Order: sequence, then C-alpha cells, then structure tokens
Amino acid sequence: MGSYTAVTPGAKKLKREKAFQKVLPYLMLAPALIFVLIFKIYPIISVSVGSFFRDGSLTLRTYEILFSDMTFWNSLWTTLKMNVVMIPLQILVSLILALLVNNNVPGIGMFRSIYYLPVTMAISVASVTWSLMMNVNNGVFNSILSIFGIPTQGFFTDAGQALWCIVLMATWKGCGMWMMYLLAGLKGVDVTIYESARLDGSGYFTTLRKITLPLISRTMLFVLVANTTANMLLFAPSKLITEGGPQNSTNVLMYEVYKSAFRNGNMARAGAITTILLLIVMVTVILQFRMMNANQDD
Repeated sequence: MGSYTAVTPGAKKLKREKAFQKVLPYLMLAPALIFVLIFKIYPIISVSVGSFFRDGSLTLRTYEILFSDMTFWNSLWTTLKMNVVMIPLQILVSLILALLVNNNVPGIGMFRSIYYLPVTMAISVASVTWSLMMNVNNGVFNSILSIFGIPTQGFFTDAGQALWCIVLMATWKGCGMWMMYLLAGLKGVDVTIYESARLDGSGYFTTLRKITLPLISRTMLFVLVANTTANMLLFAPSKLITEGGPQNSTNVLMYEVYKSAFRNGNMARAGAITTILLLIVMVTVILQFRMMNANQDD
C-alpha cells in the first residue's frame, strides 16, 4: 500500500504565495505592455501593412512612386547624414561627462544635477528655447559672437547651418540621460581593478582603453542602441523650429512622414516611409550588436 503525504493548509498557502511571486512581475508590467501594444506596436504594424495596399488591392505601387521621388531621397540622405555625426558625438560627450562626474569630490552631486537638467526639459520646450537663443536678430548666441567681432550667423535660417544647429541642440538635450546610464556602468566596476592597474603602472588612458571600456561594454551597447533609435526618430526640432527648411536642409524622414500623413492625407506614403525607417533602424541595431559581440569575442 503506497504512502500518503498529507498537504497541510500552510503548505498550500506557501505554494500559492510562490506561484503569485512568479506571476507578480508580469502583472506589474502588464499595464505598460498593454499601453505599448495599443499605442506603439499596433499603429506601426497598421501603417506598415497599409503601405502595401492601394484601393483595397495588394500592390507595391506606393513604393514605386516613393522611390522615384527626389524629396524622399533627400530626406533619407539628411537623416543619415545627421545621425552619422550626432550618434558618435552624443556618445563621446556622454562618456566624457560620465568619466568627469565619476569622482568623489566635494560638490560633484551638484554638477551631475546640472548636466542632467536638460533631460528634464520637454523636447518642444528645448526646441523653442534654442530657436530664441539662435534668433538672427536678437538671439543670445549672435550677441556673444558680436563681442568677438564675429558676423551675425543665420543658424536655423541658414541652409548650411540649420541641420548642425539641430545636432548641437539634440546633443545638449540628450547627453545628460546617456551620461547617467554610462555613470551607472562605471559605478559597477570594482575599484580594486583600478588599484591593481595603478600598481602595475598603467596610465589613465591605458586603463580607460583596456579596462574601463571593456568592462562597461554592455552599458555602451545599450546606450548605442537606444541613442540610435531615439535620434533616427527625432522629429520635434524639424517641425517646431525649421519646418523642414531652409531649402529642405532639415527635412528628415520623420518630418516627411508627418507631412505625408497630416498635411497631404497620404497615409500610404507615410506608412511606406515609416516601414523603410524601421528597417533602417533594425539593420543598424543588428549591425551594432554584431560589432559589439565581435569586439567582445576578440
């Protein structure tokens, strides 16, 4: 006759508590996941699928028209050109700031807060603020330049300067956030490793290259991917400051999506550009992952 083990009420309660603890993280994430699915994932899928249909029929006609449109190619080139400069610049500045504030000296907390302050400002507010500071007639930037005898600059009204002014503004706005992520990575490095390196005679830049950067490579990868995604989708400055001008010099892909959808009512074209932009982001992120993994293997 087989043995029988009685399950006490206390054991049942403990089992339920363990099961609840396993499910609890998913329950906590559920509201955010539902929000993302409804307001992020579903619209992206909807407009992407819609770009392949025209008058209810499956077709590539929208893409054929798009690829023959020079405005699209110019906006694609502007987006890529801007990000090729902005992404490395932001990561470099953020890393330098993180290294600077990763020191236990009096008042360092205040400096961290000052560097982080631009992150707390909405991108729309930052755009308006910078447009006022770079105003051709009475902006503070031109006032400072005049002190040194430098002629008045067009900034956002100059086709050769407008895009780089947006890069400067976006770098100022975003570096504080990326700095905090990199600072968290630096704080996770065991200080005894640095002490051993100093005893071995390792200099600052040698330690940075051979110890610090490899140890925070995963944090760097996260910052690289997140930064790429955010900057490829940058839209507000082109809309609020320049309206894509002057001479389409700031007409990035996201602004082209906005014009197609809400000005011209051409949702198929907007969906096609969105799909292409998503593909560019996906390919870029995959390449970044591969490059980082290859460096780690070496």
